[in-house]
Amino acid sequence: MNDFVPRFIGIDKPTDELAPEIVGSKAAMLSRMSRLDLNVPPAFVLPTALCEPLSRNDPQAVAALHQGLRAGIARLEQATGRRFGDARAPLLVSVRSGAAQSMPGMLATVLDVGLNDDTVRGLIGLTGNPRLAWDSYRRFLQGFAETVGDSSSAPFDAGLAAMIRDEKVETAAELDSEALERLSQEFKAIALHATGHPIPADPMAQLAAAARAVYRSWNGTRARTYRRLNHLDERAGTAVTVEAMVFGNAGGESGAGVAFSRNPATGVRELYVDFLFDAQGEDVVAGRRLTAGLGPLTARLPQVATQLTDGAARLEREFRDVQDIEFTVENGTLFFLQTRTAKRTPLAALRILVDLVHEGVVDPATAAARAAEIDLDRIRVTCFGDRMPAAARAIAVSPGAAVGRAAFDSARAETLAAGDQPVILVRHDTSTDDVTGFAAAAGILTAVGGRTSHAAVVARQLGKVCLVGCRELTIHADDRCGELAGKRIDEGDWLSLDGDNGDVTLGRRTVIAKLPEHELAEIATWRQHATS
Repeated sequence: MNDFVPRFIGIDKPTDELAPEIVGSKAAMLSRMSRLDLNVPPAFVLPTALCEPLSRNDPQAVAALHQGLRAGIARLEQATGRRFGDARAPLLVSVRSGAAQSMPGMLATVLDVGLNDDTVRGLIGLTGNPRLAWDSYRRFLQGFAETVGDSSSAPFDAGLAAMIRDEKVETAAELDSEALERLSQEFKAIALHATGHPIPADPMAQLAAAARAVYRSWNGTRARTYRRLNHLDERAGTAVTVEAMVFGNAGGESGAGVAFSRNPATGVRELYVDFLFDAQGEDVVAGRRLTAGLGPLTARLPQVATQLTDGAARLEREFRDVQDIEFTVENGTLFFLQTRTAKRTPLAALRILVDLVHEGVVDPATAAARAAEIDLDRIRVTCFGDRMPAAARAIAVSPGAAVGRAAFDSARAETLAAGDQPVILVRHDTSTDDVTGFAAAAGILTAVGGRTSHAAVVARQLGKVCLVGCRELTIHADDRCGELAGKRIDEGDWLSLDGDNGDVTLGRRTVIAKLPEHELAEIATWRQHATS
């Protein structure tokens, strides 16, 4: 079981590279960022090799898991000066997945592990921020119940909505600490009812259960579907990274975001950022809240914006490719949480390759090899060949033109598509559970969401037209219908989505497709050089 000992990141200065096949891509990239002197929270990782034996409940693997967690937590305590489960200076951790090949949003994460009725008050004393503590506690209770206890999110979402209504505010971000304390107590009761047992108060029991749940998520339905659609290895397994928590929900100089070093929809060379102040990362990637771009971050925290811009450029140079970066700002301090090769539309992939060659970042031979991995059948530039008045407008996150019949859930999208009907998947918000619907649909339309949500990332990777954050869209999922700017939409009605300007049109428009001749000509030149 020597292969199962934890590896540490951001504690010891790494002298060797961690192999993604052993520790997962997330931990391997955290280590690389630490070597580049980017600010990463201290962490340890347990390997992918534990995933399969734990699925069989192998006694040696279970023992190795508990031994690795104890050793890892001891080192995190030394690095942070806090103690796991301490009532005065509590250490809290996130428990994150990490496959060898990135699977955005398909595997499990549990945040704020280590909170209980004692440590939440310790966090208040440590930070002087009761709102942060109670907000983190209610998030932990829900996340643990859903991920470890397989609870539905519905009763928690209903409890949160009721609290927002009773407090006469618009969003959870406006709830004060007293309301969040009451909500936390309600969430404890909801978790008990939903799972049949209370959430453990013992932090080590929480940690072990969270780690087991993350490993178990490798065999979840959405993860298996994603691997099938992307032809990934079913046997590789996920690692588990345990990282000291940093808090984007600590106030007005804190927040969470995702940044792409270039535009993943169009390929334009620009820093592409979604950011939420006073939020945790799940608020951004879940796609349930409208996000802000780089401008508001620059206006309020210019030094952080500069550090983020410089870090993104450094990472792109290091990996010689476009990066998808997750980050958190805690009280004005920037932390890099993850970087990975960015998912992008096939057309953006082609345009970015051309630019990287022109910039001298990659040579033509390397570019030709990368181009071979692009699905050239999906690089056609589509647009509308007619004019029709738009009923509404949304945020365009994946370009092109799409026409199809409305479907209000993934199962119906698959059914309609199986009958050779083009489909527009229409949702209030999407989750990574909708990946089968994404694959079946010609386009996706949501009422809420941001440009870097997991749903948008997956849609771009699949080359699907995607519009999010349509404020004029209301969904009545139970009735399989909705309203767009006050006009009723029934299942099967025709919709047209313009992924370039965000227009949503009732009815069926004419789509024109053409090939990007300039970029294709460059590929042909690279291939000639490679064979000459």
